[in-house]
Amino acid sequence: MTEKRKPKIITYSNERQKAIVSILWAYNWVIDKLRYIYEEEDLTLQQYNILRILRASPAPLSTLQIREQMLDKMSDTSRIVDRLVIKKLVKKVPCKGDKRLVDITITTKAVKVIDKLAKKEEHMDEILKSLSLTEAKTLHKLLDKISHFHH
Repeated sequence: MTEKRKPKIITYSNERQKAIVSILWAYNWVIDKLRYIYEEEDLTLQQYNILRILRASPAPLSTLQIREQMLDKMSDTSRIVDRLVIKKLVKKVPCKGDKRLVDITITTKAVKVIDKLAKKEEHMDEILKSLSLTEAKTLHKLLDKISHFHH
């Protein structure tokens, strides 16, 4: 008979390391919840992020300009844009100023998809329902402080 193993208790060398692990755990949990919402519209998180960036832009953007604004800087922006073209959510046209580049614009179809997702804000709010509005604001300030410390 084998002896049942007890789960290992994770120890951290300090509170900052513990906080980093907690941030990573929470990040993955939130991403899983968001993925479910975007998949209902046949979008990945990266595709939605590109559509959000394009919608906010008053002018067409290049793939480089989009990549600079993306949450995930390691994304293959060109490939993601190509998939959005296939879905008829964005258009690629040669850049007037530089024929080596392409301008990417959002389509009316994509705007409708984004509007539909905006109506699901309550589902997104549910992700952080355990936090009061004050706690959510504090969390945002702390995360912002962490991310801007190294810039």
